[in-house]
Amino acid sequence: MQESQETHISNHLDEIVAAVSITPRKKLQNQLLQRALFQPPREKLRLSEEKAKSYASSHEYKKALHELVHCMALTRICYGDAHWKLAEAHVNLAKGYLQLKGMSLQAKQHAEKAKEILTSSIVPPYNDNTDVFKCSVELFHTLGQALLSLQKFKEASKNLTKAEILSKEMLQCGKIIKEEWMEIQARIKLSFAQVYQGQKKSKEALPHYQEALEYTEISRGEKSLECVPILRELAAAEQALGFHDASINNLLQAHLIVLRGSPSREEAATSAHSIACAAVASGRPEHHDVAEQYFQDSMANLKDAEGMEKAKFLSIQDDYCHFLQVTGQDERATSILRESLEAKVAVFGDFSPEVAETYRLLGVADLAQGNQTGAQKKLKKCLQIQTLLYGPQDKRTLATQQTMDILSNGFFWPTRVTISTAAAAGFAPSPSDCVWGVQPLVQGLESDLEQEDCGQKALSYRKVIGVENKMLIKRNLGVLRSVCVCEMKLPQSSWEPRKGPRGSVSSLVQPTTH
Repeated sequence: MQESQETHISNHLDEIVAAVSITPRKKLQNQLLQRALFQPPREKLRLSEEKAKSYASSHEYKKALHELVHCMALTRICYGDAHWKLAEAHVNLAKGYLQLKGMSLQAKQHAEKAKEILTSSIVPPYNDNTDVFKCSVELFHTLGQALLSLQKFKEASKNLTKAEILSKEMLQCGKIIKEEWMEIQARIKLSFAQVYQGQKKSKEALPHYQEALEYTEISRGEKSLECVPILRELAAAEQALGFHDASINNLLQAHLIVLRGSPSREEAATSAHSIACAAVASGRPEHHDVAEQYFQDSMANLKDAEGMEKAKFLSIQDDYCHFLQVTGQDERATSILRESLEAKVAVFGDFSPEVAETYRLLGVADLAQGNQTGAQKKLKKCLQIQTLLYGPQDKRTLATQQTMDILSNGFFWPTRVTISTAAAAGFAPSPSDCVWGVQPLVQGLESDLEQEDCGQKALSYRKVIGVENKMLIKRNLGVLRSVCVCEMKLPQSSWEPRKGPRGSVSSLVQPTTH
């Protein structure tokens, strides 16, 4: 009897302890639920706006967009369908779609909806409301950016002009202070520059980039991270215009700003890589040291990386190999490419564009060194991967197939021609400009091949190479002749140009055929 009483008391105590420990938690949850359910809509709207900003700053873009949609719904509940606040919510959502997800069409639709609401809502007491005018500036700027992304440049320019005029009127009327106006101007000028750059009008884009940078430096400071994207776009425009020194200097300035901000390894590598690429693009020997230094810096940042960072490292390494080829360091480039093949298979897979391209480049290297057997093996692997990736009728697959056909038919390249020869002659600013590094040197061979008993080989060769660079060879014949005489030790007399069929340049190189 006593034992049963003790057991009953013990069970009762357990229930009390459990109740004490669980009830407050349940009560708290219930209180939070009730508070959320009965929270005023405007309070919910405020919290949702804060969440959207927080998610966007932490790069949680999907959650940020969800909160922006929530904000729009709550704004409609709080203010109705014809209030300028709803237009502002649509503008914010449009900016979210554009900046966070790159969804230009959705951004355009929401911006146009905001415009429709503002058109009907600007009546007393809103016609003298500064917030309405600010919303209008954001509306025209966002709509202009959306149209720019859709490549509707004329419409984009019209909306950006409206934003610029309205912001200037607000400054003149004292509705905004000069510092705020400068921030608005910086964004508008950058968008104008992007409109021109999108139309390949770098000359017109340049002053707008410079103004955008100036306004940003005044309003945010010369060392602010906001200057970095402007400096990079400005450098791209300068590079397109041939202002290579200015382009490299702006990228160096951007790199210093990035390094001050404690960047991630990938950010630091990307910044250094952009400087190296700009130095290579200049084509000037005095920039080779800069390219070498920043290629090494960018690769050092990602040397022991894994996953996506490893893929970035391999991409930078490929660009470095192209640089080595351009500067005549073919053996070093080939060695790096061979060593990278295993890593590329591990990161990208056996049947990937990166692996196919590596096999192609290694085949080119073997071809340039006169190793026909090695070239055929590597190009065959490249062809197999390209056929699986792109299909047998893709231009890349067909180009490799035709190269294989030429090799199998017994066409042999001069053994002393190297990949760097074309670059030294000024014909190959980047490997993507030609099918092979030696392509431009041999484009003038067609007439020679046709005059020999090699008509079919000339026809096949023309399909691979094309004839679009003939005028370039004519203009640069003197440089080409001196380079090849040095490289191939041919007698000067064998380089006297003569006109072949259709006025093409002939007698450049006499290929060995078997």
